Amino acid sequence: MPARVSLALLVRLALASLAALALAPLTAMAQTPAETARALVARYHEDPTTIERARDLLEAALARERQPDAMVMLSYVYFLVGDVRAGTADDKLAAYDRGREIGKRAVELAPKNPDAHVWYGINTGRWGQTKGIMRSLFLLPTVRGEIDATLALDPRNLRALALSGNVFFEVPRIAGGDREKAEQQFRKALEIDPHFTVARVDLARVLIAGGRSADARRELQHVIEERQPNNVADWTVKDLPRARELLESIKGK
Repeated sequence: MPARVSLALLVRLALASLAALALAPLTAMAQTPAETARALVARYHEDPTTIERARDLLEAALARERQPDAMVMLSYVYFLVGDVRAGTADDKLAAYDRGREIGKRAVELAPKNPDAHVWYGINTGRWGQTKGIMRSLFLLPTVRGEIDATLALDPRNLRALALSGNVFFEVPRIAGGDREKAEQQFRKALEIDPHFTVARVDLARVLIAGGRSADARRELQHVIEERQPNNVADWTVKDLPRARELLESIKGK
């Protein structure tokens, strides 16, 4: 009898171990709301509605608990809403405004998080760009401050370098605009990651503005022929069409 009991006990222990092993992969696969949202928007080029799904997921998560990583991700998602999904200027402004509001809260909760700073800065800059540069120069100190804060925490932050390049390129010279510095920032980003295609497209814009069409053409052709873009969704939906449009604009020059 004792032998039977021992055998039954061993069977139960073995089954329990098998169950634990079966559950282990599921536990390992559990994701935070920010991680789930990141996976969703990574394929927005295949299904644009993943942007709204990521937004709703993160808004719901933040309604339950203030999580800095979810706030940072939501600020990025609202940038995508404005860039990709918004159909009117008003819709874009609303998306970027919500993105900068969430970004500011993320900075307050996690001041050492470079991505919190950069998405606050990007949404603020995009809101100003949509509103009109001359009407939003009052935001320039905020944008520059977030660029500086990001690069102080992460000198190789690609988004901050690209944002810095765009600020130097877009704002009037009297307010600190400088095409040479814009080119330097875009080239610095591309030295860090040659597959960061948005910086290459923006570099081409600077080159075109400076009358260097042949140089711009090489950069744009590089984007079109890119096979390992830093961000496949951005390259597919935004960077590749922009490169083709710019290339067409300098045809014959």
